[in-house]
Amino acid sequence: MTAPVVHSLREQIREHILEGIISGRWKPGERIVERRIATELEVSQTPVREALRELESLRLIESAPNKGVRVRNLTAADLEESYPVRAGLEAIAAELAADRLAEDCSALEPHVAALYEADRLADGTGQVRHTVAFHRELVRAAGNSVLLHTWEGLGIEVFTALSIRWLGTVQQSYAEEHEELVAAFRRRDPRIAELVKAHVLGCAPRA
Repeated sequence: MTAPVVHSLREQIREHILEGIISGRWKPGERIVERRIATELEVSQTPVREALRELESLRLIESAPNKGVRVRNLTAADLEESYPVRAGLEAIAAELAADRLAEDCSALEPHVAALYEADRLADGTGQVRHTVAFHRELVRAAGNSVLLHTWEGLGIEVFTALSIRWLGTVQQSYAEEHEELVAAFRRRDPRIAELVKAHVLGCAPRA
C-alpha cells in the first residue's frame, strides 16, 4: 500500500500562492501581502514568508525594500533563458538513465499515451502537465538527487503555464517526439543525450 503524501505547511502555502498566480488572482506587478495570506489561511506569517522565499528563488515573485513582494513581470526572455539550461540537464540525465530506461520505460509510457489523448481533446492543461511529467520521470530515472533538485528549481511547469496565460505562447505536446524518445531508450541509441537535448530545445514554447 502506498503511503499518502504529506505536504508541509510551507509547501501547502506555496501551492496556494502558486495557484493564485496561475489563475490570475495576483497579476504581474501586483503586490502579495504576507499578512493577508496568513490571515486568510489562519497561519502565522513565518511559513508564509518561507513559501514566498521559495517562489522568489523560482523567479516568480520579487521583493524590494519598503515595497514588499510583487509578482514578477514574466518576459519571453525569462522562458527562453531556461531552455538551454534545461536541455543540458536533461542530456546529462539521459546519459545517466540510459541503461535503466532501456530495461524499463514504464514510468514514461503512460505520459506518452496521455499526451496523445490531450492532443485529441485539445486539452492544453493536460499537454503541459504530461509533458512536464514525462521529463520529470526521465530526470528522476537518472538517480541523481542533485540533478533532480536543480531541474525542479527551474519551475518548468508553472513557467510554461504562465507563459501561455501572460505571453500567449502556443503549447504543443509533441507526443510523437516523446514516443520516439522512448523508442530510442529502448534500442539503446548511443545518441540519446543529443536526441533529448535537441528535443527540449525544439519544444520551447513560441509566441
